[in-house]
Amino acid sequence: MNAASLLTAFFLAALSLGAVLRLWLAYRHYRHIGAHRDQVPFAFAASVPLADHRKAADYTRAKIRLSVALLVCETLLLLAFTLGGLLDWLDRAWFGILAARGYAHGLALFASVAVIGFLVDLPFTLYRVFVIEAHFGFNKMTWRLAAADFAKQAVLAVVIGAPLLLAVLWLMSAMGERWWLYVWLFWLAFNLLVMLIYPTLIAPLFNKFSPLEEGDLKTRIEALLERCGFAASGLFVMDGSKRSAHGNAYFTGLGRAKRIVFFDTLIQKLTPPQVEAVLAHELGHFRHRHIWKRIGVFALATLGLLWLLGRVIDAPWFYQGLGVGTGSTAMALILFVQVLPVFLFPLMPVASGLSRRHEFEADAYAARHAGAGDLVAALVSLYRDNAATLTPDPLHSSFYDSHPPASLRVARLRDCAS
Repeated sequence: MNAASLLTAFFLAALSLGAVLRLWLAYRHYRHIGAHRDQVPFAFAASVPLADHRKAADYTRAKIRLSVALLVCETLLLLAFTLGGLLDWLDRAWFGILAARGYAHGLALFASVAVIGFLVDLPFTLYRVFVIEAHFGFNKMTWRLAAADFAKQAVLAVVIGAPLLLAVLWLMSAMGERWWLYVWLFWLAFNLLVMLIYPTLIAPLFNKFSPLEEGDLKTRIEALLERCGFAASGLFVMDGSKRSAHGNAYFTGLGRAKRIVFFDTLIQKLTPPQVEAVLAHELGHFRHRHIWKRIGVFALATLGLLWLLGRVIDAPWFYQGLGVGTGSTAMALILFVQVLPVFLFPLMPVASGLSRRHEFEADAYAARHAGAGDLVAALVSLYRDNAATLTPDPLHSSFYDSHPPASLRVARLRDCAS
């Protein structure tokens, strides 16, 4: 068996095993939530009515059913792109039109893949928003607003994505054997730039941000920021209610461009002490440098993966093993992006575990600076109002959940309060 055949066999094995594992985890999660649907966990019995607990179970199970259908379609699409020959056909079709495999060919190839992926994903997105979210009372999105969002995203993809891709393809072609290092530096700089400009240039394209009004909440927040030594360029309220009834809070940006943002739905549902506790949790991420740690892990992982792509980009077996007859810079990048998640899926528990550890650290920080009881009350209210399941399957949670299960999280906070 030659190298191309080995890669094909390895890819099919990883794809099949990954799909089976995901389906099995979804099945476990679905059954586990159903088995606990009719009884509120003891820790939440006094604060979450049975009707709300059942709603959360039904909501989560509806999303699981949709995710299973999407998984099947995405797996089939990946097979069609690679071993099914769709990428190879697109490559030859654009070569026939453009008569060269240059930058225009690469852009056209990426655009074709993006459009096909968007069209396959679109029915699932619309079903989630206008059927599932609407059925459970969360959707506030109109068809007109959804169309406007899609149009804005398409414009951003062209205005930002096309020059970015062109720069990456140029670096891959012009920088010699160590192109991967230059691409990594450029990609890292681009991501930092996006983090810097997102709050003021990109986010306002989709939502309205208003300064937080004077009052008890603002006074509390400013006192919390002073206690925590956190400097922000402003406190803002986002009109999240025009799309969804879900609530949240976050801070965004870098350096002097940092902003603290509250969903209007969050302010409407929580008391000022509870909102303060939620923000204290977010500040805990900042104080423990979780964002910079994640950026560091992301940077190192990206560097290693680009180095790996540099080792196989000129190998004919890499293309042939994934169903492509003629290699090119753009095709190498597309194949790598397409198949990489298949091989990285077993690492998901590691990434999720690290994220959950960060959440516990941020909770502990919030308990010290805003009160564990207020954060518990806020979390219980958010779990209830957002219909988040209180009884996830433990194994499914270990793979997918970036936040600890509700019972463990609340138990630790109550220990801090006692």
